[in-house]
Amino acid sequence: MNSRSGLTAAIIAIFCWATGNIIVRQVELPGVQIAFWRILLAAGVYWTMLAISGRKLTWVFLKKSIPAGIAISLEIAVFFVAIKATTVANTTVIGALLPIVLLVFGIRRFGERVTARLVILSLVALTGVALVVFGSSAEPIWSPRGDVLAFLAMLLFAAYYVTAKTARTEVPALEFQTAAWVVGAVVLFPLVLIDAGRIVLPSISNWWGILLLLLIPGTGHFLMNWAHTRVQLSVTSLLTLGIPVLSTIAAALVLDEPISGWQIPGIAIVIAALAEAIRHEARIRARQRQPAAGALEVNPQI
Repeated sequence: MNSRSGLTAAIIAIFCWATGNIIVRQVELPGVQIAFWRILLAAGVYWTMLAISGRKLTWVFLKKSIPAGIAISLEIAVFFVAIKATTVANTTVIGALLPIVLLVFGIRRFGERVTARLVILSLVALTGVALVVFGSSAEPIWSPRGDVLAFLAMLLFAAYYVTAKTARTEVPALEFQTAAWVVGAVVLFPLVLIDAGRIVLPSISNWWGILLLLLIPGTGHFLMNWAHTRVQLSVTSLLTLGIPVLSTIAAALVLDEPISGWQIPGIAIVIAALAEAIRHEARIRARQRQPAAGALEVNPQI
């Protein structure tokens, strides 16, 4: 069920998410505050897009999107706090555990066929990720609180992946994305009040950072949600292993976090494993007499 367009959208989404990790570090607001304003802004933008398109967010679509909206809003808030508390490397390597969790869900919940080669490539790529993160010669600012929050964010992101893929079988991508952000804004509002005791309005410079978070990683969410009906969960989860590598490279360029000798072969291992996974899925798709993705989509409109 892995279409070329879906796979392309998923790969672009990974680049968008990796960029977002760097942007968060540069916004001078607490993590929960950044998450709330980013999600509230997204809710307004997507609601406007939906209205302009002449489509409506029905109660049925909203109800089916609630679990994913809760999961993604909490994940973003917890992850933003984690990435502020510890290094980009620590946060992203913990997030690299996501494919292992999702491979289990992909097999049990969606009845997907996960090949032995895909499992092996996941382990190879995970080894490369470990080299990328732990191979740094610099002394990272280690935070047990940040690491625990990063692990919690990974679990919440796994829950979002599963609930989003489930909802997308019945909810079109634009309606789903709108509903998820509306639900997320409602969920985070009381957390913002608890976090700071009040609503903290971003400065003009911080608004630019929040806008970039909407435009870049926010677009990544839309692309991945669009791809969910076209690509297997096991494949999209494997692609997320590229995030630590891309974030590490970006952190070196933007945040002056150095890349050590061990990280270089780690980057090469991850890229090679992901490339082989993509080629493997392409070969499987080519052998299929008739693509199954189109037959499985209930609402293919975007």
